[in-house]
Amino acid sequence: MAQAVEEWYKQMPIITRSYLTAAIVTTIGCSLDIISPYDLYLNPKLVVKHYQVWRVLTNFLYFRKMDLDFLFHMFFLARYCKLLEENSFRGRTADFFYMLLFGATVLTGIVLLGGMIPYVSESFAKIIFLSNSLTFMMVYVWSKQNPFIHMSFLGLFTFTAAYLPWVLLGFSVLVGASAWVDLLGMIAGHAYYFLEDVYPRMTGRRPLRTPVFIRSLFADEPVVAARPAAVRFAAPPVDDVAR
Repeated sequence: MAQAVEEWYKQMPIITRSYLTAAIVTTIGCSLDIISPYDLYLNPKLVVKHYQVWRVLTNFLYFRKMDLDFLFHMFFLARYCKLLEENSFRGRTADFFYMLLFGATVLTGIVLLGGMIPYVSESFAKIIFLSNSLTFMMVYVWSKQNPFIHMSFLGLFTFTAAYLPWVLLGFSVLVGASAWVDLLGMIAGHAYYFLEDVYPRMTGRRPLRTPVFIRSLFADEPVVAARPAAVRFAAPPVDDVAR
């Protein structure tokens, strides 16, 4: 059993494995009182006035208590982050890292701006960890890129992947979790999907082109499709040869 888990872990792509490891280590460390969550949460005043810039990163690593909700999000992280990195972003590790960086930036910006808007500032002030939102963003992007895959929710009913974020949002509301957290992930995911997939098809321009300095951090190998052996191609038609 241990060997199987080890093999499963080693076969994960680098970004998924790194993020999953950091999230589990951070959450367990907080549960054992080795790390204090008060040193991790997003606090704009501490970031700007006390230069505690690490909070911009660490708030994406802590997934609260070690409960059923934590297991659900670790499953989502291990599954959908891995699927994206291995399929949609295969051979494009830098682009995948940039997607996560874009999502984290959008989520942080929404929370900071929301905290300055009257009537809703109190709701945004309660969002001090964005780890669940970033995970939900990956689920949303995957569902947009694989909309026709058939899925089942706890064996109760089936649906296509395009509705997965909404099913999970409904489940969060039923169990009493904050809908804001999932909605933020959907907003960030839709922003990425529109700018990366929809907008380029409309205009021919790609605004989310990965910067060169990020590409230099990753040595992506080109994906080469193997050509089947012993394949014979038919000769061109006689009419084409005569022409």
